[in-house]
Amino acid sequence: MIELVQGDITKQTVDAIVNAANSALAGGGGVDGAIHKAGGPAIMEECMRIRAQQGGCPAGYAIITNAGKLNAKYVIHAVGPIWRGGEANEAETLAAAYKNSLLLAVQYECDSIAFPSISTGAYGYPAKLAAPIAIKAINEFTDQYQKPSQIRIVCFDYGTFNSYLTAMTDTNCLGRS
Repeated sequence: MIELVQGDITKQTVDAIVNAANSALAGGGGVDGAIHKAGGPAIMEECMRIRAQQGGCPAGYAIITNAGKLNAKYVIHAVGPIWRGGEANEAETLAAAYKNSLLLAVQYECDSIAFPSISTGAYGYPAKLAAPIAIKAINEFTDQYQKPSQIRIVCFDYGTFNSYLTAMTDTNCLGRS
């Protein structure tokens, strides 16, 4: 079931919190900075180890770390696309970021997951365009895997929340389980 809330993703009590990460896994502003600040240095230490092993994480993919001090078991660091006007496969890359995050959640036996609106902050993806892509990707994944059973989309501001509410209404997934 997809639940939509307006609030602070760092305050969510779930098995996995998704971070809208950069490809260098180097922390940053917005959601990324808030998660690292609230979770403490253990998250960044693990990101640094992963970066040393594999050199980061490309757009459309995700990696998983501990959640530090957050009320979660894991943080899934998903790298979304930078908005370039819609002509650089942004939609496919964004959908892949959601699906790869969900795949990690299933692999790590997470029953609940909280997503931010990936790529709609500093990466400039318009929320009204990103929201239907996210909802479709989540629905396609859960139709196939039936997991995680609880999926929460946490929107920091009302405008983003409204974009997701519209997308959920348009795809008739309100109340879907």
